[in-house]
Amino acid sequence: MTTLTKASQQPEHPELLELDRVTIRFAGDSGDGMQLAGTQFTKTSAVVGNDISTFPDIPAEIRAPQGSLPGVSGFQVSFASTEIYTPGDAPDVLVAMNPAALKTNLADLPRGGILVVNEDEFTETNLRKAAYASNPLEDGSLRAYRTFRVPISTLNTRALKDSGLTAVQIDRCKNMFALGLMFWLYSRPLDTTTRWIDEKFGKNPAVADANKTTLRAGYAFGETTEMFATHYHVPKAPQQPGLYRNITGNEATALGFVTASKLAGRQLFYGTYPITPASDVLHELARLKRFGVKTFQAEDEIAAVGAAIGASFGGSLGLTGTSGPGLALKSEAIGLAVMVELPLVVIDVQRAGPSTGMPTKTEQGDLLQAMFGRNGESPVAVVAPATASDCFNMAIEAWRIAIKYRTPVVFLSDAYLGMGSEPWLVPDFESLPRIPV
Repeated sequence: MTTLTKASQQPEHPELLELDRVTIRFAGDSGDGMQLAGTQFTKTSAVVGNDISTFPDIPAEIRAPQGSLPGVSGFQVSFASTEIYTPGDAPDVLVAMNPAALKTNLADLPRGGILVVNEDEFTETNLRKAAYASNPLEDGSLRAYRTFRVPISTLNTRALKDSGLTAVQIDRCKNMFALGLMFWLYSRPLDTTTRWIDEKFGKNPAVADANKTTLRAGYAFGETTEMFATHYHVPKAPQQPGLYRNITGNEATALGFVTASKLAGRQLFYGTYPITPASDVLHELARLKRFGVKTFQAEDEIAAVGAAIGASFGGSLGLTGTSGPGLALKSEAIGLAVMVELPLVVIDVQRAGPSTGMPTKTEQGDLLQAMFGRNGESPVAVVAPATASDCFNMAIEAWRIAIKYRTPVVFLSDAYLGMGSEPWLVPDFESLPRIPV
């Protein structure tokens, strides 16, 4: 009979290791709530005091078949104790909610990386949808990774068996279980997310209670299971004192243009045609109408820029926005604004591809078109933000140039900046220099 010594026994408490930076990728079906889980992890990390950078990976198809490879949705968040500028190339941790998420993302996970899988979803049907000939959890193909097989769906259902919700409603809560587990693994508090749940589902207490219950269940699973011998802590990043908020590049862009209108004392008019990834700017500006912003969704790109030119002619700040192929359609009207010397700002949140038909991935594919893509001698100014929060500063600078020199200005962002997020130091409006008209 073998007697276990104290050194060989499972430690009473998991070891806590301190890391400088961690990158986590949440991946699952488009209905699994990965964007929401990633966003909540980001907000909590910002409250904790880490520097953060994020990027959502949205599937090209609006609603691909459930469990299929084209329907995989992801959200990558990098958080650190030092200043960072990108969400990282490769994740340190991959949370895969189904076989399709594993197959489409595993190549990015370095050898030795942490892999957390929802083993309940690795059924014969789902493996076939993901084009797996055998179960990767059983065939040894994951031996290069630190793999943790967690029955997330089962544990979520068990935690909510007395919630009174339907089976479908209960299944929708499993992203909160995965989030709670990640909160424990990286020493994050639950308070920020529980407050958000109360605000989000305040009119439906049963759903709110279910999400909070399974969030805590995921945290408790990490805390009590013997599966994890280690968990981690990322210290605060040094930051300038002040009021911070988490902000995406498109949100910062909208706030920057509204601020510019107040600094110039002129009404802001935004004429646009919806196109991903620039559409969020329209959504944000439409929410800010109490600041005198007028938003106009035109029937096409040419009408949108024409309306913006008309607004500038009438004394407002004429703003238009697009992405990719939309910039080509606006080029003739931009040449008109050059000829008649009207201030005009054109937002271009760049994406991949020469035209439509490609998934909405990031690419700085419009640089030469922004600089030279007009007929004759029609130079325009181009400003390009460096980070998500810098979109605020460059939006103001775009109008400063446009008004001073009476010229069109291209605000050249991209999907990486527009959809990513980071902490933003909210400026004091009174300290910002006015824009003389």
